[in-house]
Amino acid sequence: MAGQSDATTPPAVAVIGLGYVGLPLCLAFAESGCRVIGIDPDARKVEALSAGTSYIKHIAASRIVAAVSSGFTATTDFSRVREADAVLICVPTPLTVNRAPDLSFVEATADSIAAHVRSGHLVVLESTTYPGTTDEIVRPILERAHGLVAGRDFHLAFSPEREDPGNPTGLGDIPKVVGGLTPACRERAVSLYARIVKQVVPVSSCRAAEATKLLENIFRSVNIALVNELKIIYAAMGIDVWEVIRAASTKPFGYMPFYPGPGLGGHCIPIDPFYLTWKALEYGHRTRLIELAGEINTAMPEYVVGRVIDALNDSGKAVNGARILVLGLAYKPNVDDDRESPTYEIISLLEKRRATVDYNDPHVARIRPGRCSHEVAGRESQPITADYDAFVLCTNHREYELVDFAALGVPLVDCRNAARLRPARYYQA
Repeated sequence: MAGQSDATTPPAVAVIGLGYVGLPLCLAFAESGCRVIGIDPDARKVEALSAGTSYIKHIAASRIVAAVSSGFTATTDFSRVREADAVLICVPTPLTVNRAPDLSFVEATADSIAAHVRSGHLVVLESTTYPGTTDEIVRPILERAHGLVAGRDFHLAFSPEREDPGNPTGLGDIPKVVGGLTPACRERAVSLYARIVKQVVPVSSCRAAEATKLLENIFRSVNIALVNELKIIYAAMGIDVWEVIRAASTKPFGYMPFYPGPGLGGHCIPIDPFYLTWKALEYGHRTRLIELAGEINTAMPEYVVGRVIDALNDSGKAVNGARILVLGLAYKPNVDDDRESPTYEIISLLEKRRATVDYNDPHVARIRPGRCSHEVAGRESQPITADYDAFVLCTNHREYELVDFAALGVPLVDCRNAARLRPARYYQA
């Protein structure tokens, strides 16, 4: 194929979608010596990056400043993919209200770049999706514009993102799975990612790579559902599930610890398994275990609210009119990522029961508009004081380990076994 950089020249890379997945990729390629073009329709992100500002808490602004000084540019102009040798698509893949895949962002991106794809280009989809998306959805859109054929005129591949916000393990230390439409497509993608990661794991096809990502997240969803269910059962028996997990973790083989919580959060685990559920129906199969795990995990906020009601009842108070402070909006500890956070559902359920609910989160000073947070957007984090009828600890931020809940004397419902200085009225949920 013509048009690609030679082996000695760093390729130019365009990354579409400058969020939690795309921005780290931009920085990694810029730091490897590549010329990088970041593309996003959100002009606010483009302006922030151009000014050397980070809008993702765990990404230091100094890395952005260094990348900009070495030639990284951010833009809203999709036509600039013409300047690149490789185009990486990192856009959201949410679910519809009926739990069907919403590929509108992927399709719109493919449409936006189709007219600018040229001979020799490498196009890689990184967005998590069902097996077949790359060749059934993305490929025909890209081929329509100029009659170029994937695998002959340009390369097409899938490489699932494995971004883990807040994890000190850098992107370069996480193995990268790569599948191509053809062996040549795969090898071109392997060569690209080898510039930024220590280990590239090639698989036989785009579909195998797509299925790999789903397996990773289904594995977590099912096992989290298991410990969530055991938490409820063991609590009824008077058994501390956290003690049981600690004890089981001493077994050096055949066991891996998973931990219960108030429900699933983040952009992957609550959503991705249902992409396979939807696709499996096309082949006449049900994903019964995935669906059951989803039911268990999505029911956890109701269980938490039940424990809050228990705590209030023990204090002679009703949930109607109670003042409640939820601790932690982020879906995981020590980050500001609140996507799909179960805390929002807990707030909604409590407010439907006419409680007055505030929140505290040392990493989320103000609630940003989002799919789960639009009804409470604009609210600000409140201090932890004794002026509440109950606390609900939803996220195990390290700051909460230092709070003296015993001195505050407010009943605490702890969904994460995170409180160290516990009040007399302490409830696990």
